[in-house]
Amino acid sequence: MSVSLSPASWSQARPTAPVAARRWPDVATVPPSSRLRTAAAGRRVRHALGALPIRVRFGGGDPVGRGGPLMEVHDPDAFFRRIGAGGLVGLGESYMAGEWEARDLVGVLTVLAQHEAALVRRPLQRTRGAQHSDGRPSPYLSGELLALFLDETLTYSSALFRGFPAEQYLLAAAQHRKTDRLLDLAQVGSGTQLLELGTGSGELAIRAAQRGARVLTVAQSSEQQELARRRIRDAGFENRVSVLVRDFGRVLGRFDAIVSVEMIEAVGEECWAQYFLTLDRVLAPGGRVALQTSTMPHDRLLASRGNRTWTQKYIVPGGLLPSAEAIEHIVTRRTGLSLAGRDSFGPHYAETLRLWRERFTHNAAHADALGFDEIFCRMWTFHLAHMEAGFRSGTLDVQQLLLTKEELAD
Repeated sequence: MSVSLSPASWSQARPTAPVAARRWPDVATVPPSSRLRTAAAGRRVRHALGALPIRVRFGGGDPVGRGGPLMEVHDPDAFFRRIGAGGLVGLGESYMAGEWEARDLVGVLTVLAQHEAALVRRPLQRTRGAQHSDGRPSPYLSGELLALFLDETLTYSSALFRGFPAEQYLLAAAQHRKTDRLLDLAQVGSGTQLLELGTGSGELAIRAAQRGARVLTVAQSSEQQELARRRIRDAGFENRVSVLVRDFGRVLGRFDAIVSVEMIEAVGEECWAQYFLTLDRVLAPGGRVALQTSTMPHDRLLASRGNRTWTQKYIVPGGLLPSAEAIEHIVTRRTGLSLAGRDSFGPHYAETLRLWRERFTHNAAHADALGFDEIFCRMWTFHLAHMEAGFRSGTLDVQQLLLTKEELAD
C-alpha cells in the first residue's frame, strides 16, 4: 500500500487504501466471532467506557461516558470483535486499521491507561506468546525512521528538561543534560576506562570522549555500529572510542565505569540477571554504574509475565519493562553491586515523547517518500502516544540508577 499523507495527524485520518495483508495480517483481518460473542463484548466494552471520564461515539451516535476527550469508533462491530478476541492488543490493532480515531489521542489513551482493568477483563488484556529478545533494537528502528522524529543528537531515550512545557528547539540540549548527568553519576572524566552497553547513535560515547575518557561501546546491530562510527569519526574521537557489535554477556575487560541507557527493557526478563551479573563481572572494584531505565509497577510486571502486549508484538519483540523492585532484587541478591542512588523523572519522558510525536507528524510527507506505509505511520503514532499516556498517567516511570562496587581490602 502506498498513499500520500498530509502533515495532518494520523490520529485524525483513516486509511485510504486496503491494508497490505502480507505485511499486516492481524490488522487486515478482523478476528472471527459469532454474533452472540460480539454482542456480549460490545455490551461489556460500552458499559466499561460509559463509566470513564471520556466520551465515546459509536458509529456516529450519541457519545457515552462521563465527559473528556472524544473517541470516535467508526466500525463498532470490528472494534468489539478485536477487543473481544485480543483485549488491549486488539485495541491497538483496531486503531492501526482506522476503526477508531481520537483528535486527542494521548488524552484518550491516558484515560484508558488509568482504567485498564475496568476496560478489559484480565485474561484478555494481553495475547499469549511471550518471546525471547536478544537485546537488539526493533527492526523498524532504521536511521531513516529515527531521523523523522528525533533531534540532531539522534538520541532515542528520555531527555531531561529544565521545565515544562518544552519546545522542539530545547530537545537536543535536554538530551545532553540527561547524558551529562549519567556521566557525572558514573564520575566519568579524563582517563576513565568506560564501557557503554547499548551504543545508540554514539552520542554518549562522544560526550564521554570529550571529557577525556576512553570508551568501549557495545552496539546492538551493525547498522547502529555504522551510524555511531560515522558520528564518532565526524566528531574527531576515533582514537578514544571503539564500537563493537557483541552480545553483552561476551564483553571482556575491566572498566572504571559503566553507563547503559534504556537497554534493560529490550533484553527480556530472562536475561536481566545475566545483564547485571555482566556489570558486576567487568566493573573494577571501586567502580560505578549509571543506568537509565523505564519501569512499571511491580504488580503490573507480575501480571505481564508469560504474555505478549501490543508493544511486544509490534515494537519490541520479547522486551519487557522491569520494576524498581525487580531490579533491586537482582542487584542485591545476585551481584556484589550496591544500589547507591535512584532518581525518577517520568514527566520528562512524557514531554520527550510529545515532542517526538509532533515531529513525526510534521514529517508525514517524508515518511511516505521513504516507503513507510500508512498503517506503519498509524502504528508508530499509536506507539508514541501510548507510551506518552503511560508516563502521563503514572503507570510508567523512568529512573536513573547508581550502582557501586566496593574497593578491594588492603
